[in-house]
Amino acid sequence: MSLGLVLGPSAVPGRAGWDLPDPVGLADSQFMKLLVVDDHPVFRDGLAALLRQAADHTVILQAPECSTALRVASEHPDLDAVFVDLMMPGMSGDLAVREFGKRRPELPVIVLSSSENPSDVRRALKAGALGYIPKSASPQTLLSALQLVLSGNIYIPPLLAHAAHTTPDESSPQQPPLAMSQLTERQVDVLRHLCTGLSNKEISARLGIAEKTVKAHVAAIFKTLNVVNRTQAAHAVRAANLM
Repeated sequence: MSLGLVLGPSAVPGRAGWDLPDPVGLADSQFMKLLVVDDHPVFRDGLAALLRQAADHTVILQAPECSTALRVASEHPDLDAVFVDLMMPGMSGDLAVREFGKRRPELPVIVLSSSENPSDVRRALKAGALGYIPKSASPQTLLSALQLVLSGNIYIPPLLAHAAHTTPDESSPQQPPLAMSQLTERQVDVLRHLCTGLSNKEISARLGIAEKTVKAHVAAIFKTLNVVNRTQAAHAVRAANLM
Protein backbone atom coordinates (compact mmCIF):
# COMPACT_ATOMS: atom_id res chain seq x y z
CA MET A 1 0.00 0.00 0.00
CA SER A 2 1.41 3.38 -0.93
CA LEU A 3 1.96 6.30 1.41
CA GLY A 4 -0.55 8.29 -0.62
CA LEU A 5 -3.20 5.77 0.37
CA VAL A 6 -2.35 4.82 3.92
CA LEU A 7 -1.94 8.38 5.18
CA GLY A 8 -5.50 9.45 4.43
CA PRO A 9 -7.94 10.51 7.19
CA SER A 10 -9.40 7.00 7.42
CA ALA A 11 -6.00 5.45 8.04
CA VAL A 12 -4.49 7.45 10.86
CA PRO A 13 -2.22 5.62 13.35
CA GLY A 14 -3.99 3.14 15.56
CA ARG A 15 -6.90 2.46 13.17
CA ALA A 16 -7.53 -0.37 10.78
CA GLY A 17 -5.98 0.15 7.37
CA TRP A 18 -2.60 1.34 8.63
CA ASP A 19 -0.43 -1.13 6.71
CA LEU A 20 3.05 -0.87 8.20
CA PRO A 21 6.02 -3.03 7.25
CA ASP A 22 7.80 -5.04 9.87
CA PRO A 23 10.17 -2.82 11.86
CA VAL A 24 13.63 -2.47 10.39
CA GLY A 25 16.76 -1.42 12.24
CA LEU A 26 17.34 1.92 10.56
CA ALA A 27 19.76 3.13 13.18
CA ASP A 28 20.96 -0.18 14.63
CA SER A 29 18.87 0.52 17.77
CA GLN A 30 20.74 3.79 18.37
CA PHE A 31 18.98 7.06 19.17
CA MET A 32 17.63 8.81 16.08
CA LYS A 33 15.91 12.20 15.79
CA LEU A 34 14.02 13.21 12.64
CA LEU A 35 12.10 16.33 11.60
CA VAL A 36 8.97 16.10 9.42
CA VAL A 37 7.92 19.30 7.61
CA ASP A 38 4.52 19.27 5.89
CA ASP A 39 1.48 21.55 5.98
CA HIS A 40 -0.96 18.62 6.30
CA PRO A 41 -1.25 17.43 9.94
CA VAL A 42 -2.69 14.02 9.01
CA PHE A 43 0.24 13.28 6.72
CA ARG A 44 2.75 14.46 9.32
CA ASP A 45 1.19 12.29 12.02
CA GLY A 46 1.01 9.27 9.74
CA LEU A 47 4.63 9.56 8.63
CA ALA A 48 5.72 10.08 12.23
CA ALA A 49 3.89 6.88 13.25
CA LEU A 50 5.55 4.94 10.43
CA LEU A 51 9.01 6.14 11.39
CA ARG A 52 8.45 5.42 15.10
CA GLN A 53 7.37 1.83 14.40
CA ALA A 54 10.21 1.24 11.96
CA ALA A 55 13.05 1.86 14.42
CA ASP A 56 13.57 1.89 18.17
CA HIS A 57 14.54 5.01 20.12
CA THR A 58 13.24 7.37 17.44
CA VAL A 59 12.09 10.91 18.23
CA ILE A 60 9.99 12.67 15.60
CA LEU A 61 9.70 16.46 15.55
CA GLN A 62 7.11 18.18 13.37
CA ALA A 63 6.72 21.58 11.70
CA PRO A 64 3.80 22.87 9.58
CA GLU A 65 5.94 25.18 7.43
CA CYS A 66 9.55 25.93 6.58
CA SER A 67 10.27 28.92 8.80
CA THR A 68 9.22 26.93 11.87
CA ALA A 69 11.27 23.96 10.64
CA LEU A 70 14.42 26.08 10.38
CA ARG A 71 13.90 27.31 13.93
CA VAL A 72 13.34 23.76 15.20
CA ALA A 73 16.49 22.60 13.43
CA SER A 74 18.51 25.35 15.09
CA GLU A 75 17.20 24.24 18.49
CA HIS A 76 18.07 20.57 17.90
CA PRO A 77 21.70 20.18 16.78
CA ASP A 78 21.40 16.39 17.13
CA LEU A 79 18.90 16.01 14.27
CA ASP A 80 19.75 13.10 11.95
CA ALA A 81 17.60 14.01 8.94
CA VAL A 82 14.74 16.21 7.72
CA PHE A 83 11.76 15.27 5.56
CA VAL A 84 10.30 18.31 3.78
CA ASP A 85 7.35 18.69 1.41
CA LEU A 86 8.25 20.35 -1.88
CA MET A 87 5.09 22.46 -2.16
CA MET A 88 3.97 24.37 0.93
CA PRO A 89 2.59 27.84 1.69
CA GLY A 90 5.24 30.46 2.28
CA MET A 91 8.79 29.29 1.61
CA SER A 92 8.82 26.54 -1.00
CA GLY A 93 10.47 23.22 -0.31
CA ASP A 94 13.42 23.74 -2.66
CA LEU A 95 14.19 27.12 -1.09
CA ALA A 96 13.96 25.47 2.33
CA VAL A 97 16.44 22.80 1.19
CA ARG A 98 18.89 25.53 0.19
CA GLU A 99 18.40 27.32 3.51
CA PHE A 100 18.98 24.12 5.47
CA GLY A 101 22.15 23.67 3.43
CA LYS A 102 23.38 27.12 4.46
CA ARG A 103 22.54 26.77 8.15
CA ARG A 104 23.10 23.04 8.70
CA PRO A 105 25.25 21.73 5.83
CA GLU A 106 25.85 18.43 7.65
CA LEU A 107 22.10 17.70 7.97
CA PRO A 108 20.58 15.41 5.28
CA VAL A 109 17.35 16.77 3.78
CA ILE A 110 14.92 14.43 2.00
CA VAL A 111 12.08 15.83 -0.12
CA LEU A 112 8.66 14.19 0.04
CA SER A 113 6.26 15.33 -2.64
CA SER A 114 3.05 14.43 -4.43
CA SER A 115 4.74 15.55 -7.66
CA GLU A 116 6.21 12.87 -9.89
CA ASN A 117 7.47 15.35 -12.46
CA PRO A 118 11.15 14.60 -13.23
CA SER A 119 11.88 18.34 -13.41
CA ASP A 120 10.75 18.71 -9.78
CA VAL A 121 13.07 15.85 -8.79
CA ARG A 122 16.01 17.54 -10.53
CA ARG A 123 15.11 20.89 -8.95
CA ALA A 124 15.11 19.41 -5.45
CA LEU A 125 18.38 17.54 -5.96
CA LYS A 126 20.01 20.62 -7.47
CA ALA A 127 18.94 22.58 -4.38
CA GLY A 128 20.87 20.10 -2.25
CA ALA A 129 18.34 17.44 -1.23
CA LEU A 130 19.90 14.01 -0.66
CA GLY A 131 16.72 12.19 -1.63
CA TYR A 132 13.38 12.66 -3.38
CA ILE A 133 10.52 10.36 -2.42
CA PRO A 134 7.13 10.58 -4.17
CA LYS A 135 4.22 10.34 -1.73
CA SER A 136 2.96 7.44 -3.85
CA ALA A 137 5.97 5.38 -2.72
CA SER A 138 5.47 2.41 -0.43
CA PRO A 139 6.39 2.62 3.27
CA GLN A 140 9.26 0.18 2.68
CA THR A 141 10.61 2.35 -0.14
CA LEU A 142 10.58 5.36 2.17
CA LEU A 143 12.40 3.47 4.91
CA SER A 144 14.96 2.10 2.47
CA ALA A 145 15.55 5.59 1.08
CA LEU A 146 16.08 6.93 4.59
CA GLN A 147 18.57 4.16 5.32
CA LEU A 148 20.42 4.96 2.09
CA VAL A 149 20.64 8.68 2.91
CA LEU A 150 21.74 8.04 6.50
CA SER A 151 24.50 5.84 5.05
CA GLY A 152 25.86 8.83 3.16
CA ASN A 153 24.31 8.18 -0.26
CA ILE A 154 21.67 9.91 -2.38
CA TYR A 155 18.25 8.37 -3.12
CA ILE A 156 17.04 8.92 -6.70
CA PRO A 157 13.48 7.70 -7.42
CA PRO A 158 13.02 5.27 -10.35
CA LEU A 159 10.83 7.81 -12.17
CA LEU A 160 13.91 9.95 -12.87
CA ALA A 161 15.77 7.00 -14.37
CA HIS A 162 12.76 6.22 -16.57
CA ALA A 163 12.57 9.84 -17.70
CA ALA A 164 16.24 9.77 -18.69
CA HIS A 165 15.42 7.23 -21.42
CA THR A 166 12.92 9.58 -23.06
CA THR A 167 14.08 13.12 -22.28
CA PRO A 168 17.55 14.66 -22.14
CA ASP A 169 18.81 15.57 -18.70
CA GLU A 170 19.88 19.22 -18.67
CA SER A 171 22.12 18.51 -15.70
CA SER A 172 24.40 16.00 -17.41
CA PRO A 173 27.54 15.02 -15.50
CA GLN A 174 30.44 17.43 -15.66
CA GLN A 175 33.68 16.32 -17.25
CA PRO A 176 35.60 14.67 -14.37
CA PRO A 177 38.72 16.91 -14.41
CA LEU A 178 36.58 20.08 -14.32
CA ALA A 179 34.37 18.74 -11.51
CA MET A 180 37.39 17.53 -9.51
CA SER A 181 38.89 21.01 -9.60
CA GLN A 182 35.82 22.29 -7.74
CA LEU A 183 36.37 20.00 -4.75
CA THR A 184 38.06 21.33 -1.62
CA GLU A 185 41.28 19.76 -0.38
CA ARG A 186 39.40 18.02 2.44
CA GLN A 187 36.78 16.68 0.03
CA VAL A 188 39.54 15.22 -2.14
CA ASP A 189 40.96 13.50 0.97
CA VAL A 190 37.53 12.05 1.77
CA LEU A 191 37.05 10.99 -1.85
CA ARG A 192 40.36 9.12 -1.97
CA HIS A 193 39.47 7.17 1.17
CA LEU A 194 35.94 6.57 -0.11
CA CYS A 195 37.34 5.02 -3.28
CA THR A 196 39.37 2.52 -1.26
CA GLY A 197 36.12 1.13 0.14
CA LEU A 198 36.25 2.72 3.60
CA SER A 199 32.98 3.46 5.39
CA ASN A 200 32.11 6.94 6.67
CA LYS A 201 33.03 5.80 10.18
CA GLU A 202 36.43 4.54 9.02
CA ILE A 203 37.09 7.74 7.06
CA SER A 204 36.15 9.72 10.17
CA ALA A 205 38.77 7.85 12.20
CA ARG A 206 41.46 8.18 9.51
CA LEU A 207 40.98 11.94 9.09
CA GLY A 208 40.17 12.78 12.69
CA ILE A 209 36.84 14.44 11.90
CA ALA A 210 33.26 13.75 12.99
CA GLU A 211 31.28 11.12 11.07
CA LYS A 212 28.54 13.68 10.36
CA THR A 213 31.19 15.91 8.80
CA VAL A 214 32.27 13.02 6.57
CA LYS A 215 28.64 12.52 5.50
CA ALA A 216 28.38 16.21 4.63
CA HIS A 217 31.58 15.99 2.56
CA VAL A 218 30.34 12.86 0.76
CA ALA A 219 27.05 14.58 -0.09
CA ALA A 220 28.92 17.62 -1.42
CA ILE A 221 31.22 15.36 -3.47
CA PHE A 222 28.29 13.52 -5.03
CA LYS A 223 26.59 16.82 -5.89
CA THR A 224 29.74 18.31 -7.43
CA LEU A 225 30.51 15.20 -9.49
CA ASN A 226 26.81 14.71 -10.34
CA VAL A 227 26.90 11.08 -9.18
CA VAL A 228 24.55 9.18 -6.90
CA ASN A 229 26.73 6.51 -5.30
CA ARG A 230 30.29 5.55 -4.39
CA THR A 231 30.81 3.39 -7.44
CA GLN A 232 30.08 6.30 -9.78
CA ALA A 233 32.34 8.54 -7.69
CA ALA A 234 35.16 6.00 -8.03
CA HIS A 235 34.70 5.96 -11.82
CA ALA A 236 34.98 9.76 -11.84
CA VAL A 237 38.19 9.59 -9.82
CA ARG A 238 39.73 7.08 -12.22
CA ALA A 239 38.68 9.21 -15.20
CA ALA A 240 40.49 12.17 -13.63
CA ASN A 241 43.60 10.01 -12.95
CA LEU A 242 43.55 10.84 -9.24
CA MET A 243 44.18 7.22 -8.25
